[in-house]
Amino acid sequence: MLNKSVLKIELTIVMPCLNEAETIVSCIKKATSFLDKYAIKGEIIVADNGSTDGSQDLAIANGARVTNVAYKGYGSAIRGGIESANSEFIIVGDSDDSHDLENLELFYKGLKDGNELVIGNRYKGGLNKDDMAFLHRYLGNPVLTGIGNLFFGTKIGDFHCGLRGLTKTAYNKMNLATTGMEFASEMIVKGKLNKLKIIEVPTKVFPSGRTRDAHLQTWSDGWRHLRFLLLYSPKWLFFYPGFLLLIFGAVLLFNLTNDLFEIHENILFGGATASILIGFQFVLFYALTKIYATNHGLIPQSKNYQSIFEKITLERGLILGFSSIVFGIVYFLLKFDLQNIENNEYDYIFITLVAVCLGLQTSLFSFFFSILGLKGNQK
Repeated sequence: MLNKSVLKIELTIVMPCLNEAETIVSCIKKATSFLDKYAIKGEIIVADNGSTDGSQDLAIANGARVTNVAYKGYGSAIRGGIESANSEFIIVGDSDDSHDLENLELFYKGLKDGNELVIGNRYKGGLNKDDMAFLHRYLGNPVLTGIGNLFFGTKIGDFHCGLRGLTKTAYNKMNLATTGMEFASEMIVKGKLNKLKIIEVPTKVFPSGRTRDAHLQTWSDGWRHLRFLLLYSPKWLFFYPGFLLLIFGAVLLFNLTNDLFEIHENILFGGATASILIGFQFVLFYALTKIYATNHGLIPQSKNYQSIFEKITLERGLILGFSSIVFGIVYFLLKFDLQNIENNEYDYIFITLVAVCLGLQTSLFSFFFSILGLKGNQK
């Protein structure tokens, strides 16, 4: 809840900071210039993450308010700054002098027009050769942006621009939790999952004004972004790969058992069996992960969430699993020729194994699913 004594503040500009003494003054002056130019009653918050170079004193001396954030990380610093903001409208920008903090009008206007999340797009703002590292510009950002759009149905052109605006209400809805650079992806993903009004605006980016090395680590931070996108999209992590494996294995096993291939190598039967069982396990993991994530508030609850537990019950799952096991055993007994053991063809054993294993997996899944459902029904 906002402090009633400072409700007159219209806009808060938040800058995460860790040892930015070389650039923090320039950033504050640019942000102040923007506020003065448009006569906006605002505040500038420097969310300091443990600077030891005097960044805090410089920020205070130049009119900013410093919020000390104990938990380390880019995401932690931004969350600390946003939470201490005294306005509904917030713009976040880095303190390394790489963002165009003098020209934030499109971000502010986007928020005033009713949008809840305004993302900067550095590509649309025009990039010079030295404005963005080669790998980030042509590989990392386009690939991760493409994956993010594919997984979550967004239409964002620049997933990782650090300059963005949001409302305090939207921040509270998103329940942001990451601590590192993947915070940029989390904000867009959570915004989409919570059906926020999101727009993208062009913005300029400049080479960093600092002389020390950047905090961003290309490969490790890139992996953190990719890992986050995968973990928040169990459909792409588990369901789609599992479904493809399941279909591939089933088609292969059908062709082998119906003599549609000229060869009957056990290795092919084994591969088909493994593909079916692994694929089915992936699909079950998808269902369990989805329920777990929903129960723990990691993703929003869908409209038909409660009805899932009415349709998929423990009893139905056990009946289906037991039926599959019985089918496998009966099929084996019908195919096995006890009187002429030496002439038995053992292809049917793979079908038996598939049926029995799928039955056991389904039964165990039903118990675990029902346990998770107990928490779901309490919501």
